[in-house]
Amino acid sequence: MSERIVAILFQLVIQVISAGSYAGIAGLIVLNSCGIPIPSELIMPFSGYLVFTGRFNLLLVALAGMVGCNIGSAIAYWIGAKGGRPLVMRYGKWVLMSAHDVDRMSWFFTKYGSIAILVGRLLPIVQTFVAFPAGIAKMPRVRFHIYTSAGSFIWYFCLAWVGLKLGVKWHTDPRLAEVFHRFHVGVEAVVLLLIVWFLWSHIKRGRKSVAE
Repeated sequence: MSERIVAILFQLVIQVISAGSYAGIAGLIVLNSCGIPIPSELIMPFSGYLVFTGRFNLLLVALAGMVGCNIGSAIAYWIGAKGGRPLVMRYGKWVLMSAHDVDRMSWFFTKYGSIAILVGRLLPIVQTFVAFPAGIAKMPRVRFHIYTSAGSFIWYFCLAWVGLKLGVKWHTDPRLAEVFHRFHVGVEAVVLLLIVWFLWSHIKRGRKSVAE
């Protein structure tokens, strides 16, 4: 993600939260949890800074994020549950997703669903997209939302707490921007490696199937 895009997103976050208060936080997290890449790593630390200024309450910030996460995740879950295997069979080839992937996803969420959701909500990038495969696997809804609530509350509370502790340094310390830049570069490098592995494994499997 380029610095220009991050700057644009940051301005969007500032405007929405400044205008919408807790509802603005929840609304941004709804979009994030639907798979729209508005990073919670921008939303929640800025909200934490507003806790420092006295405008927000830390627990209410985390709760607003949790509510938004459940709403957005419910939408992504529904898309996965309704589309499921037919959606993958019809359109999966365009994103290199096969019926085998659906079977593997279903097995994984059947066996490790609760832990997968809880841990996924604590990971950058992953927490944005974890609801869709849970819907495809038809993970029990009540359990899905319980672990979504627990994981998202912890993640958002920690991010907001960071913003609170940074306090006035949010705008005055140039080292802060460098820290966040390095953090995003690191995350993007990991995601890129995962994408390369995903593409390589699926192309290799496709060639093997053709050869057989």
